[in-house]
Amino acid sequence: MKTKILALALATGLFFNSCSSSDDSTPVTPPATGEITGPITANKTYAYGNYTLKGIVKINSGVTVTFDAGSTITIDKATGDNALVVLNGGKLIINGTADKPVVFTEKSKVPGSWGGIIMYGDAPAKVAGGGTSSTSEDGNNISYGGSNATHNGGSLNYVRVEYAGSKLADGNKENNAFTFYSVGSGTTLDHLVAYKGADDGFEFFGGTASMTNAISYGNTDDSFDWQDGWQGQANTNWYAYQTGKGNYGMEIEASANDNAFGPKVSNITLKRESTNVPEGADNQVDAFQFKREGNGEYSNIVVDGYGNFTVPNSTTTYQGAVVSILDAATNDHQVKTSKIKILNIKISNTTNIIPIAGASTFTVAFPTGTFTPSSTATGASLTAGAWATVDGVSLIK
Repeated sequence: MKTKILALALATGLFFNSCSSSDDSTPVTPPATGEITGPITANKTYAYGNYTLKGIVKINSGVTVTFDAGSTITIDKATGDNALVVLNGGKLIINGTADKPVVFTEKSKVPGSWGGIIMYGDAPAKVAGGGTSSTSEDGNNISYGGSNATHNGGSLNYVRVEYAGSKLADGNKENNAFTFYSVGSGTTLDHLVAYKGADDGFEFFGGTASMTNAISYGNTDDSFDWQDGWQGQANTNWYAYQTGKGNYGMEIEASANDNAFGPKVSNITLKRESTNVPEGADNQVDAFQFKREGNGEYSNIVVDGYGNFTVPNSTTTYQGAVVSILDAATNDHQVKTSKIKILNIKISNTTNIIPIAGASTFTVAFPTGTFTPSSTATGASLTAGAWATVDGVSLIK
């Protein structure tokens, strides 16, 4: 009987192979692994994988380094100074996506454990004293500044940098999650996250680059910071959430140069958690701080939570404000001449709109049309996802 059934099945084509689906499956390629050290002197692509980065890894001029989507690069502060540095003429291409970001993290998960991503270019800068170049303060002691406004340092898409903010070598300041020295407008900076660093989330030293869709979360100094005549014009969707320790939402200066130009940023959200305290238990409790001739145009803004701070075990209280103008020169040359514009701004849980700022010898009064409160401003518009999620928690509050 069994022989007849088998013959009938073969004759009619009714023969089933229960193993056919597994035989047709495509083998899954395991993530790559390896150690990243420098200097990197030839073009290199790091396929999707889990890597370690060791040392101050410099990408040389003329060299392009690429990271594929979904990769994780882990640093260990126990190995010494660590950072990823793109020298002028080099390019860093990071091809993250919303669901597969490229993450640079540190083993101990302690803020201030490595130097972050640092990029150099030769776009225009205007440094202290009016010069067009200077030397980096990051411990690398590299010259930056030039005349190449369209400098291209690569393309950073969907990148998260965690636990940065250490000093390097004999550098006199902590580094940021992302630091851009004279980076030009040919560079793409999009969907970037600076997470729990020990200095600023993002800092620009001159240059013409613009940044879009950026999150600064839990950084202990300022969320966004710049100097040396940074003049990016196409910035949009900046989101800051200050928790734990943190200073200004934005610290804005121009290295004491009364420039005819300034940056533009639209769609901004600056939020300070109710328990947030300034890093040094001082008066750095404002959403926007302008000093040393800082200026620019800022529009469609949401500011929330910049209230008063009372120093522990003290009767000293600092009043939080939307805007602080630190010095008389900035008030005279930037505020009074309408080179600072704060447009369409919605304010909540914040003590002052505009305080008497750095000294009692001057009063801040914005010219008509340069400071415009609004009840309908929407701030940054960002789409949540893996790129903006750490340990299962969304960074967009």
